[in-house]
Amino acid sequence: MINVLFAGNSKVFDGVLTCMLSIFKRTQTKEPFTFYIFTMDVSHLKPDFTPISDNLIKYLDEVAKTYGKKNSVKKVDVTKLYKEHFAGCPNESAYCSPYTLIRLFADLVPKMPEKILYLDVDIMFNRDITLLYDTDIENVEYAAAPDHYGKYLIRPDYINAGVILFNMKKCRETGIFEKARNQIKTKKWIFADQDALWHSTTVKKVLPQRFNDQKFLWKHTVIRHFSKRLFWLPYPHTDNIKQWHITKVHKVFGYDQFDDILYEYVYLKKVFENR
Repeated sequence: MINVLFAGNSKVFDGVLTCMLSIFKRTQTKEPFTFYIFTMDVSHLKPDFTPISDNLIKYLDEVAKTYGKKNSVKKVDVTKLYKEHFAGCPNESAYCSPYTLIRLFADLVPKMPEKILYLDVDIMFNRDITLLYDTDIENVEYAAAPDHYGKYLIRPDYINAGVILFNMKKCRETGIFEKARNQIKTKKWIFADQDALWHSTTVKKVLPQRFNDQKFLWKHTVIRHFSKRLFWLPYPHTDNIKQWHITKVHKVFGYDQFDDILYEYVYLKKVFENR
C-alpha cells in the first residue's frame, strides 16, 4: 500500500485531482493507493474556509478506483483537533492558510499508516512515485528535499515541507509533531508549520532537489512543485502559477510534459460539474 496525505479546504479539488492523475499516469507499480485528505471547518475565520465536501471526496474516490479497484480516497475532519490546539494561536493567520497547519495532527489521527507521503496540492509527478516512496526512512523522522530559496537564505539543510515522506513510528518516538504544535502555539513563524517542523526535527534525510523541484523541470525531476517563485523578466516579480492554470503553464513555463494529465483533468472536472 502507498499512502498519501493531502490537507486543505473545499478548494483543493483541482490540485488533488491533477496530482492524483500525475501519480497514476507516471507510476508503474501495482500497489494500491490510499489518499487521505485532512480538512476542517474554520469558516469563522474566512467564509471559504469550509471542509472539502463528501460529494467531492466520493468523486475523487471514483476516479482513483478507475486506476485500481483497491485505491481509495478518505476524508479526515480535524476541526475538533484544530480548535483544541491552534484556535487563536500566533500562526492562525499564516502566510498561506490555517490548512497548512493541520498535517501536524498526523500523530493524533487514529489508524494512520506508519509510512505516509505528505504532499501539497500544487504538486505534479514527472516520474514514478516509487522513486520517492521506496526511500529508506527507517532511522529518520522524515525525508524531504531542500527549500529552493531557503537553502541559500537560511541553511543548506532547510527543507521545503510541501513534500515530506514521514516515518510515523519514529515521529512518535521523538515527539516531532507535538514539539512542532507547541511551537505553533507559542511562536510566530514566517513559514509557520514548515519552520516549526524544521526546528523540531531530531533526525532527517535530505533528498536531492529533483524530489521537490520548485523552479525547474528537468528530465530527472521526479516532482515539480508549482509553488510561488521569483521571475526576473520582464522585471523582478513573483507569481503563483499552479498546474491547473493550464494557459500559463504553457505560455510562461513552456511545459507540454503534463498535457496528457491536464487533458484528462479538464475532462473529469467537466464530468463532475455536469452531474
